[in-house]
Amino acid sequence: MGQHILDGNPPVRVHFRRSARARRLSLRVSGLDAKVTLTLPRGIPASEGIAFAEEKADWLRLQLRDRPALEPVGLGTSLPVEGRYLNVVAGAGRGVVWGDGEIRVPGDPATAGRRIAGILKQLARARLAGASDRYSIALGREYARISMRDTRSRWGSCSSAGALMYSWRLIMAPPGVLEYVAAHEVAHLRHMNHSARFWEEVENLYGDYEAPRLWLRENGSELHRYRFGD
Repeated sequence: MGQHILDGNPPVRVHFRRSARARRLSLRVSGLDAKVTLTLPRGIPASEGIAFAEEKADWLRLQLRDRPALEPVGLGTSLPVEGRYLNVVAGAGRGVVWGDGEIRVPGDPATAGRRIAGILKQLARARLAGASDRYSIALGREYARISMRDTRSRWGSCSSAGALMYSWRLIMAPPGVLEYVAAHEVAHLRHMNHSARFWEEVENLYGDYEAPRLWLRENGSELHRYRFGD
């Protein structure tokens, strides 16, 4: 519903969110991409929220100090793709290609981030659809559909209707991590919970899942610091 920039060193951009459920003003700093969100209860004017954020400015800067810096993707960026870092460089021709440790992007450098994001989303869909197909066949349960999103709060989900959703940023993680998330969500087609039986199903489908699960916990936030300009 809007935003406000707190003056100071450094300036802090605060995004407003109106909530009918909220009972009080609150500030949240995302652990994934350092986005600052001010939640406003219904009936509280934005000016009151701004005053509240101004009072908390020093606390916000302290929270942001140790968060990973956001990195716009463009020429010169070192970007992880399937767990390997590739250097974004200028390319020839018309299409984005990669190989030999590089992502070569022709044309206007200002569009490089958006063009790379488009390719990554296509690759993510192909990899996740393939993994979901394999695991659903092994499980003996069909899923309804697959969608790709850029979610901050979760890497994937499975609805009660069998719809699978994944974060396309999983394509930047090592392949085993993407496979684990697919197995996790497909296992929910049988167990819509995180019971012991659910985790047994994940292990039946994927194998020992502790390493990729730990990787996401320790490194997942890094995947959200890349900004593609879209």
